[in-house]
Amino acid sequence: MARTSTPFLILMADDDPDDRLLTKEALTESRLRGELRFVRDGEELLDYLHHRGAFAAPASAPRPGLILLDLNLPRKDGREALREIKADPSLRQIPIIILSTSKADEDVFRTYDLGANSFITKPMTFERLVEIMAGLGHYWFEIVELPPAGQGG
Repeated sequence: MARTSTPFLILMADDDPDDRLLTKEALTESRLRGELRFVRDGEELLDYLHHRGAFAAPASAPRPGLILLDLNLPRKDGREALREIKADPSLRQIPIIILSTSKADEDVFRTYDLGANSFITKPMTFERLVEIMAGLGHYWFEIVELPPAGQGG
């Protein structure tokens, strides 16, 4: 039975405003009942997850069910952020999907070694991005069982 009766939260770490907008539109077009929130770099991602700075109030940063992570981010890149998240017992259960323009084998191997759950190369068309968002939502929020929010550690 599908579990999309309640909205889910996807947190996207990407510094490109066009990519953020297209992903938001693709999520809407895919007709999933998910909420998409954004951070612009690895530092902001970790601040969000640890409720620091602008995200100090827990209500301003609910735990995401899924993180979409770009690799080439300013301040702290996606690889560093991935390493820190997967090393933290309270966060490591959050699925992290690498969504990058990179097709380099080294990036694929390295991010899986660091604990990424999937690696997806950013698609060239909006239609393909809609398909990817629908597939991610279906798989991660309807098919698999995820740990309950706040049950890390």
